[in-house]
Amino acid sequence: MEFTTDIFSTYDKQWALLTAGSMDKFNTMTISWGGLGTIWGKPVATVYVRTSRYTYEFMENSDYFTVSFYPDSYKKALGVLGSKSGRDIDKMHFEGLTAVEAGESVSFKEATVTLVCKKLFKQQLDPKNMPQEIADQFYKTDAPHDMFIGEVVAKI
Repeated sequence: MEFTTDIFSTYDKQWALLTAGSMDKFNTMTISWGGLGTIWGKPVATVYVRTSRYTYEFMENSDYFTVSFYPDSYKKALGVLGSKSGRDIDKMHFEGLTAVEAGESVSFKEATVTLVCKKLFKQQLDPKNMPQEIADQFYKTDAPHDMFIGEVVAKI
């Protein structure tokens, strides 16, 4: 499997959608934190989800998730999907995006690349194990993130 990208800006500048669930019921959220690499001899994608996010429930209950990337023309849509909760809007039928089955999960037809990931690992980030200024900036008033590592089993 080949995937060529600017590893340091793919999540941060281009953003991505993290999606978990099935075509019957799923949720998606915009992410700008993550990583791509290898662990345990497998190609992996790493994502971070606050325990308070609606998508977290889907990540907890799904064995697979997708990370999908979009052309710049979708930046506005990704902004909405990152600022509104699936508890409040229907992300399954969000205007401008067409949900499609992606392996054992869901992605969107408009994605330029979708990574289908099998969940391998989850662990909560502990603010006690990070520099105090980062803990204060990101976790003083917000829920913690859990880190999910998924084996990239397909690239669509």
